[in-house]
Amino acid sequence: MIWPRISWALTPQAKRKIGFLLSLLLIVVVMVSSNWFWRLLYPIHHEALIREAATVNGLDPLLIAALIRVESKFQAENVSRVGAVGLMQLMPDTAEWVGQQSGLPYGGVQELAVPETNIRLGAWYLANLYQQFDGNETAVIAAYNAGPGRVKGWIRDGKWDGQFATADRIPVGETRHYVQRVFYNYEKYKDIYPDY
Repeated sequence: MIWPRISWALTPQAKRKIGFLLSLLLIVVVMVSSNWFWRLLYPIHHEALIREAATVNGLDPLLIAALIRVESKFQAENVSRVGAVGLMQLMPDTAEWVGQQSGLPYGGVQELAVPETNIRLGAWYLANLYQQFDGNETAVIAAYNAGPGRVKGWIRDGKWDGQFATADRIPVGETRHYVQRVFYNYEKYKDIYPDY
């Protein structure tokens, strides 16, 4: 029965401040536990394009969204320091190769800033990596960052076994962190968008 004694000793102004703080705390708890709040923090832009590309290539749209979030934070005209362009941060040479192999229309590097072109090419490339790595999702994501030749070399040479449980053994720090960030975001998207 400490609260009644404390309550009695508080001034009306202090009671109002405590009431305000408790109300604010309740609002924060409700917001953080609601799905709309998390969807504000983890949006999916270009939903129709992502869904279409995922369907055509047999991919999970939430994985594409997670990859885009890590690669470009959904900034379509983003260009990396090494020259990767667009939402899925495709290198121009990779995009050229994908265009030739897939038959998808590709008219040059300027088109990589166009969300539709970038997502179509990027999703096709991701599906191709799934084929190259026999569906090993962790190796696919590592290869998207480091290149398939390097990742195959790490696995062949025993430097890494290609599994997420051993991602801390990926020889290149950038790729190691990239894999962890993509899968972190992927799990978040699966929690926030369970019916996607």
